[in-house]
Amino acid sequence: QLQASGGGLVQAGDSLRISCTTSGRTFSSYDLGWFRQAPGKEREFVAAITSSGYIRYYADSVKGRFTISRDNAKNWVSPQMNSLKPEDTAVYYCAAGINRPLTDYSKYDYWGQGTLVTVSS
Repeated sequence: QLQASGGGLVQAGDSLRISCTTSGRTFSSYDLGWFRQAPGKEREFVAAITSSGYIRYYADSVKGRFTISRDNAKNWVSPQMNSLKPEDTAVYYCAAGINRPLTDYSKYDYWGQGTLVTVSS
């Protein structure tokens, strides 16, 4: 029901947009979030956007570099990732939920499979 795509290998300083498309149900009333997990590390919050699209949240580590947006008519949510750093290397997961806080991965009900982003130095 959630399908992430767009990952790949980029160099430090490059930009990349990953996307998450939804299907099977309407997610327009759900908040949507992105999390990432690097090898050997815990899953961490990256960004989230409320169902209305009016409120966005970002982890401090990506604030100013990532911008999350959504299109409820087209059923996708997408973070634009700029000025990528090697420490951004991780598998990125999209998720949908209705509970708060949006920074807590346990509050999400639906998860997509991850897409790998690798940033070389």
